[in-house]
Amino acid sequence: MRGEIRDISSGKPAGPSDGSVPRRLAAIVAGDIAGYSRLMQLDEEGTHTRVRRIERDLIEPTIREHHGRLVKTTGDGFIAIFDSPVEAVRCGIVIQQNMVGRNTSQPKPQWIEYRIGINLGDVIIDTEDVFGDGVNIASRLEGLAEPGEVYISGGIYEQIKHKIVCGYESLGDRKVKNITDPIRVYRVLPDPSAFKRTRTRRQNMLVTLSSLAILAVAGAVLWYMVANTRNNIRYQTAAVENAPAIKPPPAATPSAPAPAPQAALPAAPPQPAPAAVPDTQPAAPPPTPRPSEPEMITLPGGSFAMGSNEDITEKPVHQVTVKRFAIGKYPVTVREWNACAAAKACGFTATGPDDAPVGNTSWSDAAQFATWLAETTGKPYRLPTEAEWEYAARGGTQTRFWWGEQFQPGMAYCKNCTQLASNEPPSKVGSLKANPFGLYDMGGSVDQWVEDCYHKNYQGAPTDGSAWRDDGCTSHVLRSGSWRNDQRYVRPSNRDGYDTNVRYPTHGFRIALTL
Repeated sequence: MRGEIRDISSGKPAGPSDGSVPRRLAAIVAGDIAGYSRLMQLDEEGTHTRVRRIERDLIEPTIREHHGRLVKTTGDGFIAIFDSPVEAVRCGIVIQQNMVGRNTSQPKPQWIEYRIGINLGDVIIDTEDVFGDGVNIASRLEGLAEPGEVYISGGIYEQIKHKIVCGYESLGDRKVKNITDPIRVYRVLPDPSAFKRTRTRRQNMLVTLSSLAILAVAGAVLWYMVANTRNNIRYQTAAVENAPAIKPPPAATPSAPAPAPQAALPAAPPQPAPAAVPDTQPAAPPPTPRPSEPEMITLPGGSFAMGSNEDITEKPVHQVTVKRFAIGKYPVTVREWNACAAAKACGFTATGPDDAPVGNTSWSDAAQFATWLAETTGKPYRLPTEAEWEYAARGGTQTRFWWGEQFQPGMAYCKNCTQLASNEPPSKVGSLKANPFGLYDMGGSVDQWVEDCYHKNYQGAPTDGSAWRDDGCTSHVLRSGSWRNDQRYVRPSNRDGYDTNVRYPTHGFRIALTL
């Protein structure tokens, strides 16, 4: 890509003149116009003029206002660097929001929409450009982004997640061209309140429909009462007057037919109060039905060697003793999760087959489900600890896999591990063989949250089977591997960590019970 290269602050070429190659840590913003070739074919001169105007009136001033430097512009994009990741992301959001307003005056086929990628990396600053993997990753993120959106790397996310009032959607780890390691990608949601407004509108609609249904029932009751008292004018009048409270029988007592209507009115008020108690109680249970409890397997306490020498995060191997406890026979299913959602105790309604393991959950979601289940059943349900999970997954063995030292096809629901698992989420829990403890899907299927905060290794880990917690930890441990991972991830000792409040499609969980 070619273009004019200039320093916003000075207007002079960027970089030193002594021949050295300086490096610096910077937030790199890469922007590119989606469908630029198509726009040029539609109106070459008009598109060129509009793009130059946008660069002059929006791109350059916005970068400058957020204390950044425009490194270069190209025919259809730009590269800028910032000292502050926060200001870099704010700049990207402002550009995208302003482009929405600029496009409203144009027909949709002529919209100019930028895709923006932002990365934090160590870069080389030359006299006329900026180089390094940090720049390449920003460009790859821009290529992944949808038109009108801002994608950021995990490094940027860690710097800004508590500093900008916006939301983030984790898109998982992505493998990109010419970059060795996968990149964790997040989509910036500049207006997360939009999701709340959508949910509020949906709830208001449900309230309206419920109100209409109640009115319809009340109308039917009123019609029935009128139809059955049409031969008695006095009782018909009483039924109509009492229909809104739906308490006609007490008000229409025929023990005193002679008194005038004025005499009947004082007797009516004291009677509805005691009558209302039995009539309103039956309607209370349906909103909070008792949940169907997960099927649990009780495990005896015992000691085992936790960890392995295959990965640095699984070291050191250490002896752990766990107490007797129970753990879910299967991961929590879509049906079980949606019971919590129906009770308005869990944050979203899951899609997919009822018997499939629920996915796209954060650690906070899993903890919320466990809390709801404990409160509604009166039993101490919770997430398993990391030690309990590995103890259960090993099934009393100490081999590399619970079935032996070598991988065997068809034993775990993972990538290329079975014909069933062709990179598709499982449609049902328990599709493959159980381990020696009678537990299903303890390797593959879905990644499974546990109670512990994530630590890079086991130095200082508890040896009594309890959870390893830290105050305010921002990431928690995942176990099992998933249908997207290969056989290395289904080992009982394999472990990983992920952001506490971020959802991801392969992340599920199972429940434990203190005995």
